[in-house]
Amino acid sequence: MARMMADCRRWPSEMNCSLVIIGEQDEVVQAAAEHAASVHGHENNEELRAQLRDFLEPADQYKPERQAEGALPG
Repeated sequence: MARMMADCRRWPSEMNCSLVIIGEQDEVVQAAAEHAASVHGHENNEELRAQLRDFLEPADQYKPERQAEGALPG
């Protein structure tokens, strides 16, 4: 299975969070959901995990610079 990435910099936040999580899909979804709940105050539930799965990107597309605001993955 290809490694996937969740990049918190893709979403505007007051914190300017810079966390990037890379790993196998299930690991990334779990870690990203826990981060979203503990740091950003989201409810860690199946709806959040489904949204995170939709936003995952292949890890080989990782770019270390912050994306422009509103540049959410397609």
